[in-house]
Amino acid sequence: MPISRDAIALFIDGASLHLTSTTLGFDIDYKRLLSEFQSRGTLLRAFYYTVVTQDESSPIRQLIDWLDYNGYTVVTKPTKDFVDASGRRRLKGSMAVELTVDAMELSAHIDEMVLFSGDGDFRYLVQAMQRRGIRVTVASTISTQPSIVADELRRQATSFLDLREIRTRISRVSLYAKPARA
Repeated sequence: MPISRDAIALFIDGASLHLTSTTLGFDIDYKRLLSEFQSRGTLLRAFYYTVVTQDESSPIRQLIDWLDYNGYTVVTKPTKDFVDASGRRRLKGSMAVELTVDAMELSAHIDEMVLFSGDGDFRYLVQAMQRRGIRVTVASTISTQPSIVADELRRQATSFLDLREIRTRISRVSLYAKPARA
């Protein structure tokens, strides 16, 4: 397969990618994820979007620090507290607006957008990028019941990448894994 030198940008909805990989039974190795897409073209930017709590010891803090020092543009915002109708305290947060604005701002400089999300709300963004001549690959999975990716998002995408298909190239390798027998 010839190597494309198209300009690529990754837009990772952190919560969605975490849900997808956990459901598929593996952890993402973010260094290997970058390598995978660097091999497919010129990787201009890799964005990672997530909400954060005020807890300084949260595992997500360690991840975003590592990502920030290892080639990712990390975009965060704090979760918002609210009380639901039954009086329970809840946390909420969405990075959809930030991801959308960044994608639109970068659209003049890329040939392909890879969106790691299953959220059907991104369908309109995908349409807007396609109107600008940008190929949009949605990366999620249809290998679960129910499917994690919204059908309307998958159908709108220029192409769909089931993360199960590239699992061996982007998953964290355990130091404790037993070697396969011949």
